Amino acid sequence: MNTPPSLPTSELLPGPRFALDRRVCVIANHWGARRVVGACFGMISRLGDGMFWYALMAALAAVGGQRGLIAAMHMAVTGLAALLLYRVLKRWTRRPRPYRACPGVIAHVPPLDEFSFPSGHTLQAVGFSIVALAWYPMLAPLLLGFTALVAASRVILGLHYPSDVLAAIVIGGVLGGASLWLAGLSG
Repeated sequence: MNTPPSLPTSELLPGPRFALDRRVCVIANHWGARRVVGACFGMISRLGDGMFWYALMAALAAVGGQRGLIAAMHMAVTGLAALLLYRVLKRWTRRPRPYRACPGVIAHVPPLDEFSFPSGHTLQAVGFSIVALAWYPMLAPLLLGFTALVAASRVILGLHYPSDVLAAIVIGGVLGGASLWLAGLSG
């Protein structure tokens, strides 16, 4: 997992416009090197791989009657759209992950794919949360807290820059909002 030889690190994230991104990434990643912190955020990230969201969809479908089933299906369709979108964006941008391009950053867990931009975990979490909260607003404390932790975990674990996560929040927000609009649930 080294930087491609044809592109020096300085060219991958050039100049001052990425300086804050790199600095925050290094600081957060060093914090994640603490055993308890790394283990906690590793677990959160693993849950954010899909297990948490699939369990939530299953629970909504099982206990929510027809409304819960429709909400779960709405989440699944939004999640599929998010997955396709983030894969296209990753192939298009091809931004290397911080542990490959930013000195001082290590990956505390193995990545699911090669590229960094945008954070798929964060994009999915935001999109899923927006849809779920439109159907079940009382889940806000759980979903907003978990989504924030998933987003933070991606930087702390050395897999994403803060800008990857912030862009994913915006993209996931737009995708979730568009999903609500298409379903006639937006105000």
